Amino acid sequence: MTDTTRSGRVFLDAGGRAPLLPAAREAFLQALDQGWADPRRLHSEGRRARLLLDGAREAIAAAVGARTEEVDLLPSHTLALHAGVRAVARGRRRAGRDVVVGAVERAAVLDTASFVVAQPWTPVTGRRVDVPVDRVGRVDLAPWAEAVAAPGVALAALQAANGEVGTRQPVEQAHELARGAGVPLLVDAAGALGHVEVPGSWDLLAADPADWGSVAGVGVLVTRTGVRRAPDWPEDEDRWAPGGVSVPAALAAAVSLQQVLMTQAADDARRRALVGRIRERVAAEVPDVEVVGDPEDRLPHVVTFSCLYVDGEALVGELDRAGFAVGSGSACTASSLEPSHVLAAMGVLTHGNVRLTLPRDVAAADVERFLDVLPGAVARVRAVLGVEGL
Repeated sequence: MTDTTRSGRVFLDAGGRAPLLPAAREAFLQALDQGWADPRRLHSEGRRARLLLDGAREAIAAAVGARTEEVDLLPSHTLALHAGVRAVARGRRRAGRDVVVGAVERAAVLDTASFVVAQPWTPVTGRRVDVPVDRVGRVDLAPWAEAVAAPGVALAALQAANGEVGTRQPVEQAHELARGAGVPLLVDAAGALGHVEVPGSWDLLAADPADWGSVAGVGVLVTRTGVRRAPDWPEDEDRWAPGGVSVPAALAAAVSLQQVLMTQAADDARRRALVGRIRERVAAEVPDVEVVGDPEDRLPHVVTFSCLYVDGEALVGELDRAGFAVGSGSACTASSLEPSHVLAAMGVLTHGNVRLTLPRDVAAADVERFLDVLPGAVARVRAVLGVEGL
């Protein structure tokens, strides 16, 4: 396991880029020796690389309950989401132009949905239909049912769980409603696959190997047989990943996924207890704080809280100086200064936000040390802003 406490630092921001697992590193290095050639070539070296790539696809298919031929590997999770939304929306353009999404989907899904409904594939103007969520971030099934049943829907998209606040989504019910309306459902399983059981109720599944501890450079897109897809990008020998993907990264993704699934139950129980401890102490010891997301039906390793009278970026910086790497759902950029769309959709405090995503090897003592330091860090940031004692 990658050392997450090097030089006294504690890494608590594993969402989307977890510390590299030893199994992933070993598989990657072996594939560099054995699978360096172009898998599209016909010589022995190319065929050997092809065998490794096909083996990776087969292992991933088995892990998610799919057929090998249904698994596509792309250069990143973001590209997998882009490809899934774009290809299915265009493939089903005769059925409609609208794309239904949960309001707290990741930006890659929301932005691609907005992109495809504006394309001139048909003379009919499409819409991106955002389905609202409740205060813990779970999609409301009543408006979801209404949205997917409306005429002209090409695709629906719903995450397995929200990677920012941890709340799990009602994927099985949402898929049943979409299937009843004849609409395929894309489930974004990034943040969930490898951490919790992901229901098999989907028509397309996207996943991010870097999130479960593999190397970056590959994304997973699984499409059930029968779902119509029509790429809107130039033709290439590799239709779904023009230029191909890294064979070593693909093999590392498959090997590490097999490993994390074997230890998933134990990892879940351990980190779920630590997150429960964080939720309890933060609520009790930090004044004017809101711990968000579902306290029970959630990812085992994600917890988010927002502090009143605190700038999120300033708090992340203060904690970084104290030796703790954390994320922020409200990390504004100099260009947009936009708060988290997830927290805004939930109707909770959007600023002063800290998101913790616990690595598998996080030490309980380091979590307690973070909780000891946090109240003072919040107080110092408030003092700088001149809001002490409010």
